[in-house]
Amino acid sequence: MATDTIQANSTKAAATTAGTRAILTLKNAVTYQNIEKLAAELKTCMDQGKSEIILDCQALSFVDSQALELFVETHENLKHTGGHLNLIGINELCRDILIATRLLGYFPIYRDIHAAIKKKGLSDEDFPKRMRLGEILVRQNRITDDQLERCLKIQQKTGRPLGQILIEEELVNEEELKHALGHQLGIPHIWLRKGLVDPKIVHILPKEKAVFFKVIPMFRVKNHLTLAASDPNDIFVFDEVSKITGLEVQPVLCRSDDIIEAINIAYQKEVNIEDVMSSLDETEVELVQAAPEREISELAEMAEGSPVINLTNMILLKAIRDGASDIHIEPQRGKFRIRIRIDGILYELMSPKIEMHPLVVSRLKIMANLDIAERRIPQDGRIQVFVDGRTVDLRFSSMPGIQGEKVVLRILDRSKAILDINQLGFEADLLDLFKELLRKPYGLFLVCGPTGSGKTTTLYSAITMLNTVEKNIITIEDPVEYQLANINQNQVNENIGLTFAKFLKHALRQDPDIVMVGEIRDRETAEIAIQASLTGHMVLSTLHTNDGPSTITRLLDMGIEPYLISSSLMACLAQRLVRTVCPECKTPFYPPKEMIAELGVEQDRNIRLVKGRGCAACYDSGFKGRMAIIELLQMEPDLQNLILKNPTLDTLRTYFAEKGYRSLKDSGYRKVLEGRTTIEEVQRVTSLEI
Repeated sequence: MATDTIQANSTKAAATTAGTRAILTLKNAVTYQNIEKLAAELKTCMDQGKSEIILDCQALSFVDSQALELFVETHENLKHTGGHLNLIGINELCRDILIATRLLGYFPIYRDIHAAIKKKGLSDEDFPKRMRLGEILVRQNRITDDQLERCLKIQQKTGRPLGQILIEEELVNEEELKHALGHQLGIPHIWLRKGLVDPKIVHILPKEKAVFFKVIPMFRVKNHLTLAASDPNDIFVFDEVSKITGLEVQPVLCRSDDIIEAINIAYQKEVNIEDVMSSLDETEVELVQAAPEREISELAEMAEGSPVINLTNMILLKAIRDGASDIHIEPQRGKFRIRIRIDGILYELMSPKIEMHPLVVSRLKIMANLDIAERRIPQDGRIQVFVDGRTVDLRFSSMPGIQGEKVVLRILDRSKAILDINQLGFEADLLDLFKELLRKPYGLFLVCGPTGSGKTTTLYSAITMLNTVEKNIITIEDPVEYQLANINQNQVNENIGLTFAKFLKHALRQDPDIVMVGEIRDRETAEIAIQASLTGHMVLSTLHTNDGPSTITRLLDMGIEPYLISSSLMACLAQRLVRTVCPECKTPFYPPKEMIAELGVEQDRNIRLVKGRGCAACYDSGFKGRMAIIELLQMEPDLQNLILKNPTLDTLRTYFAEKGYRSLKDSGYRKVLEGRTTIEEVQRVTSLEI
């Protein structure tokens, strides 16, 4: 059988036809900008008598309202001749678009071409029958059968709505209840994100109405308007939007925070990422001079006229509001990738056109008062922005690569920093011991762990507790991350020879009571810190080691005499940061015997652990936020005698195990049994080797 292949350049759709069937592979986005070519391809297929057209959507990144209408019209035309428009290989974003627009059950949808040919599409299980509210919550593992039965008895006695009772009993929160009600009413629930709002149709509803009702139009397909809303029972709002637009409203349940964020972005035309990309070829970009720090506008008030400024502001605003610690801007072949680090894990934010990369980097360099013409050597700088009523510091670092400059921005948001020693997440007995050690008049206290384990935060919280008018506190840092009141903070500058060791020598002449050294990197710094602790100063510092025992061996490897370590070292605290289970999608489960054994729990105990299913609030990771797990080792006479013998790492670990000290993993497993994190997360962070 003859087969011919057609290439449609503007839609990037390759069509293969055979017999009465035609297969079109769609790539990138199908929007009003390139839809004419696709419409012509579909018409050609139907004119040739093709009764079945299959659209391969695996590489499809976005479809707008006009494209969806084209799909519907084509399917209706084919049905008149006994044919179908079938979809195969839909990705997660496309599936959510079809769910929101109620088209998931309209088109025959298959996993791949073989399933399409065999006519094995969606089963009836994909469209469950309507259930009662309590049944839905039990099936979603939000509540147990016993809890439901207890609440139903309360309902019989009081006559109050079941949902109200569930909230009062603290079994579900309002967001979970709305989700279940939407499921009961047949209203789909999705994560509202980039690609799920068609920017060409949002203005069908005035912005003031969208803000007032807390809704946003997503898609318009013929006379149906897909509307994101947070309350499935708000019939008045749906009726009012229907009157304003003249369209039949199809509500979609979304988080209110996501809706507000989408409104702020979608109704600012220049900020919309699709408009930014499409306007690049037509609009010249003018780079403006950086204003003084005190004159930098709030990021939410997007600058007009420059797509580059708008895109840069949108990246910064999104990362800061999502609680990211770092922004990575990485050039690659054909595109550049923007990723943000949240709770220690990198997530991809967007991938704009590669043409935007040098412009965004130049914009950031201007904000950091750096040389935009210099791209051959690394540059470091500092940006200060004002967002949501607070000042946020950004540390800029660029590094040249074969595809262009990679930029990393470290976000230092003081409002998110934990500077209260009682909020670090330490267990009560270890917290009491930690405070007791800090109150000693002199000694060397070391905090160890890999980069990003929260060492600096722990030291900041310690000196914040010790910060009184009677104490002279000096810090030596590289760089100073957070500026603290009434503390003398200093930053090293190796370019002029001002190293940790040299700074520490001079700091000891400033009559300090407490000295915080950002990091001990070499023997000279270690020796000066030890001498300071032996001469009546409290010295706090960090060391990049795996755990407490390896801290001692690292000092020995640096060439520090064993008698100096045993005399000066007061304690060492090893720590890691584990992600906590997302409260929005937390789900209880009964662990298998192997997991119970790993946790060191008696096999006959009936325990329940928790895990996160993944939701919009946690980037589908199942985790939101972090807490510390620690190992605190205190110097004692037996340990001093052991150090004098220059012990090996294995000898030290055996000693601490025999003494019953709590290891990092033991601390983490306690958090697992408390229902705050997972065993996999503890094993992930405790397996890090430095």
